[in-house]
Amino acid sequence: MVQYYWNPNFQQQQQQMIPPQVTIPSGRPPGLPQREESYIENILRLNRGQPGTFHFSFEHALDSGKNTKTVRGVVEAAGRDHVILSEPNTGHRFLFPMIYFDYAEFDNEVKYFTQQP
Repeated sequence: MVQYYWNPNFQQQQQQMIPPQVTIPSGRPPGLPQREESYIENILRLNRGQPGTFHFSFEHALDSGKNTKTVRGVVEAAGRDHVILSEPNTGHRFLFPMIYFDYAEFDNEVKYFTQQP
């Protein structure tokens, strides 16, 4: 016959035995400076407000019959699957899915990474 006993301190004892987890969001060893990963959306985000030319191509034809679009403007925001661009001289804003993004040409030096505290 098996007997069970209730231990009111069991959960507290169990928590003390588990070592704290080290979280490494970038995959780098602890102690090294953390940098933004070099995904395209992060690079675009780091260069918000920088003037540039952004090139997109599409599998389907646009109204004009072309399957490419070039926007001269600035990055307002960028996410994992999209980028928001604006043309300051016209006030137009564009939301493009990243799957159509080909490349960008910036007028100034491209910010590639930042050190995080």
